[in-house]
Amino acid sequence: MTNKSTTTPSARRDWLVPASLIGLSAVPVAAGAFRMIELSAGGEVTPDNARFFAAPLPIVLHILSVSVFAVLGALQFSSGFRRRRPRWHRAAGWVVVPSGIVAAASGLWMQARYELPEGDGDALAVLRLLFGSAMLTSLLLGVVSLWRRDFVRHGAWMLRGYAIGLGAGTQVLTHLPWVLLAGQPNEGVRALLMGAGWVINVAVAEWIIHRGHRGSMTPPAPARAVVQLPHGPSQVA
Repeated sequence: MTNKSTTTPSARRDWLVPASLIGLSAVPVAAGAFRMIELSAGGEVTPDNARFFAAPLPIVLHILSVSVFAVLGALQFSSGFRRRRPRWHRAAGWVVVPSGIVAAASGLWMQARYELPEGDGDALAVLRLLFGSAMLTSLLLGVVSLWRRDFVRHGAWMLRGYAIGLGAGTQVLTHLPWVLLAGQPNEGVRALLMGAGWVINVAVAEWIIHRGHRGSMTPPAPARAVVQLPHGPSQVA
């Protein structure tokens, strides 16, 4: 009875973050699935989707890769699961990291090649290029850190990349109150709300990273900090 009462709540808390992250990504993943169905079934071409029908490859790559990155990457945030299944964690990293890189690169590709849809503008284009480049750079630096066996920096860079990649989920939350209270945002407000989604995620990621670093400053905490830090994909995700 004692073991059950102490381990069950801990196990549930361990899965709370991955479950929350999957929930946060549910709307963007569902929207991507709808777009894939629309493209494969030859749906009606409208001003909002004409660019996707004209050049479907980047949007297809983006939808598939970001869906894998968001969902499979969320499972890397269960520290207990990582400890129990280290081989699974490393194997998943071989899928999650390339998926994130393709997601970031295809997002930059779309921003560079697609015509801006109505409601977007130069400010949002700059934000997409900025955060897309930051995501790609973070993931590549995470790979470099892993190659150097610097697992703490690896986890920090992967967390940053994942936070940016999950921006679309937070952007649903930043848009929803505005749409309910004031209707569809104009070009400037839309850029502000989109940027807020990325900034919130990055701020949370930095808070987690620096909280872990503070813990590692006090012996004998370093080993504990490495285990508890919600690392990204590959070695210490």
